[in-house]
Amino acid sequence: MTILVTGGAGFIGANFVYLELKEHPEDRIVCIDKLTYAGNLETLEEAMKYPNFRFEKMDICDREAVFQLFEEEKPDIVVNFAAESHVDRSIEDPGIFLQTNILGTQVLMDASRKYGVKRYHQVSTDEVYGDLPLDRPDLFFTEETPLKTSSPYSSSKAGADLLVNAYHRTFGLPTTISRCSNNYGPYQFPEKLIPLMIANALADKPLPVYGEGLNVRDWLYVEDHCKAIDLIIRDGKVGEVYNIGGHNEMKNIDIVKIICKALDKPESLITHVTDRKGHDMRYAIDPAKIHRELGWLPETMFKDGIQKTIQWYLDHKEWWERIISGEYQNYFEKMYGDRLKDAE
Repeated sequence: MTILVTGGAGFIGANFVYLELKEHPEDRIVCIDKLTYAGNLETLEEAMKYPNFRFEKMDICDREAVFQLFEEEKPDIVVNFAAESHVDRSIEDPGIFLQTNILGTQVLMDASRKYGVKRYHQVSTDEVYGDLPLDRPDLFFTEETPLKTSSPYSSSKAGADLLVNAYHRTFGLPTTISRCSNNYGPYQFPEKLIPLMIANALADKPLPVYGEGLNVRDWLYVEDHCKAIDLIIRDGKVGEVYNIGGHNEMKNIDIVKIICKALDKPESLITHVTDRKGHDMRYAIDPAKIHRELGWLPETMFKDGIQKTIQWYLDHKEWWERIISGEYQNYFEKMYGDRLKDAE
């Protein structure tokens, strides 16, 4: 099969690319990414060595380019990771989130309809459900939980989900949607909580924690998430939504303290800052449906996954130091600059 992966130079998308190349060497992986600030082509350096892998720099909102790629590759499956995903940035500039996350999804589905893909899969988020109260640990998000968004980011993802469901019902497009809890692991962009705290702690910089750090998230190791998506695109029921959760609820402040301890840094580095506007208090997913229908369960406990993640960042300092310095953005020009000039 040919699998088109959008947003494949980002955190979860790149981990998915590597899982597919390892587990399904018989498949062709075509990857597109706009390479905005969070897309890092260096992340895919090893993937470039595979003969069944192709990368193209592309904006999913560019209808002409997307349709041309579908014409060339005739993908069997489309997995859409491409999204603006940082909540703080969505508060500063909501428009770009609506453009990429909703209109870009429409372009991909229009192309999927025209070229008859066997499965269009939308990678969504548990943030479309809003939040849960801290004093009700018995409550979890299920696939039937009403959508109740809190930020421009989550609203744009919920809008895309509704559009996907509409394309399935109206046009018969064979779709699935997955909604995951907070991911962590290798290749996560350093603006996110865990890699940011690791990088700052190693540099003995302040560790900024929103409010008292009591916000609770359900943490999912990225490889476990990718394995769930692989199951959904191959065996999941068309038209269905699947929640993917880690059963690893942690307070933000406790995660920061774990990182301090692992790196032998003082907790005095922790600096409490003004809380984010509309900050959700607790997310928690019930993954019973995907376990029941597809046999998936998270394999990585947080206590193990966080240690693996910290070690990965210690072993790959050059990767994230180049991001912090901004040098990583020159990598595409270095890799493709001459080729692009020749094409002109």
